[in-house]
Amino acid sequence: MNARVRGIYTTALTRLLLEADHAVVDASPPIRRRFDAAFPASPPDATVSTTDDRQGVGVVGDPDAVATLRDLLVDVGIDTLAWTDPTPVGAVLDGEVTETLGGGAILDLAVVSDDADSADGEATAKGPVEGYLQYGNVDARIETGDRVRAQVTASAAPWTSRRPELDTELRVGNGLVTVEPGSETRVDVRDDEAARELAGMTDLLGVEPPDGWRAVWGPAALDADMDTLGAGLERAVADAERLAEAVGADVGEDPEGAGIGLLADPSTMRSEPLARPNAGVWVWFGRESRFALDAVRREVTATMPGHHRVKAGSESASAGVDFAEALCDPDPDADFPFAAVRDSFGPSEGDRLRLEHGKPDGRLITLGEGDVTAVDDDGSLTVEREMTPGGSYDGLGTRREAGDVAVTSLKEGRWWYPTTYRGSEGSVKGTYVNVCTPVEVFPDAARYVDLHVDVIKHADGTVERVDDEVLDASVVAGDTPEVLAEKARSVASALENAL
Repeated sequence: MNARVRGIYTTALTRLLLEADHAVVDASPPIRRRFDAAFPASPPDATVSTTDDRQGVGVVGDPDAVATLRDLLVDVGIDTLAWTDPTPVGAVLDGEVTETLGGGAILDLAVVSDDADSADGEATAKGPVEGYLQYGNVDARIETGDRVRAQVTASAAPWTSRRPELDTELRVGNGLVTVEPGSETRVDVRDDEAARELAGMTDLLGVEPPDGWRAVWGPAALDADMDTLGAGLERAVADAERLAEAVGADVGEDPEGAGIGLLADPSTMRSEPLARPNAGVWVWFGRESRFALDAVRREVTATMPGHHRVKAGSESASAGVDFAEALCDPDPDADFPFAAVRDSFGPSEGDRLRLEHGKPDGRLITLGEGDVTAVDDDGSLTVEREMTPGGSYDGLGTRREAGDVAVTSLKEGRWWYPTTYRGSEGSVKGTYVNVCTPVEVFPDAARYVDLHVDVIKHADGTVERVDDEVLDASVVAGDTPEVLAEKARSVASALENAL
């Protein structure tokens, strides 16, 4: 299998791929310097890219290659979770416009989003699947209720607030070259002379894009030989023809839109994807997984304790790690310098901090934002939130009243955290202890994945364990791996005894 890897996890993942006898293609200059290995410019079977929030990676490409990569990645650590992407890049779907915004429309996509749609019963991101179509990407005025056929150009991790991005013009690519409607070969590189040379060589390959279509070469093509260029273009052209056939378009006669766009006849709308040439998976790394990747990266190059943990926090923190490792050779046996990281990048006392409550099915719920009222060098901090009145506290059964305060105690790396609810006069209304993957305290948010089972201490001192059956159901659904569920049950039992 050929894989292309990009982002903050690249060195560690490249090491894992090479150890598993896979090939890494189109490697970046730093990777070429760090490894004593060949990195061809061949088209990738799958691409691995770090998510914009640096919390994990997205994988897209040939279904068999994606399945292989999924198996490799979920073994990184106990708190690595993965979900099948219902809208991988390249998929062609029908959708109904549910809302029009200033720059585009939101489409409710015809995508099966339950476990029946995932291979071998693996977890698939739950919930409605929506896409975003810019008005400039459709050659018609669209309004609420219209039916549109579109292709996914960029997907979105289930734990983010982004929607997959759509276009009504077919494109097919393999990392080396893309085939799209248009004329004249194009090269996406900054070197004009090299671009002209590569464009001229295209005529010598003996492979022609269909009439009305063109080849768009990527940067990796500059390092590829003629055989590789020819194979890549031949593959892209064949994929374009198969995709067009699947959606009922003639590649050679209808390049502008290629049979997709506003559906004049709503009865032709399909209730499932018309084409899904690629598979996709989203992988979220927890704290233990990031430290496991540190150990793998350390076999290749100098790596400070918590390398990936710090880089996942913010762009500035990521740059700080690079600077620190360039200056000195870190002690691999040193403790994670949480206090130094917190002092440099936050959070500090007085800052606002979100509680980002992940779910094993891929969703992310923000529980709220509070004031950091205390910080400690051991990774502990306290967050206080003013509660809005109305209803009652889950599990505790006590009323939520004006003036109530929630005091949450977080500690970096701990598998649980307590929130104590107090009335306006300081009276304790109960404590809810959440069992979760190890807490990570980033500059603007504390993040973890909730593991369903929790322990409650009522105001009268009674201790109660709840939601074991919800955790069991999550295991059956394929959302929570059994080894992670066992850890959650063990933590809950220890908390019961301690409280």
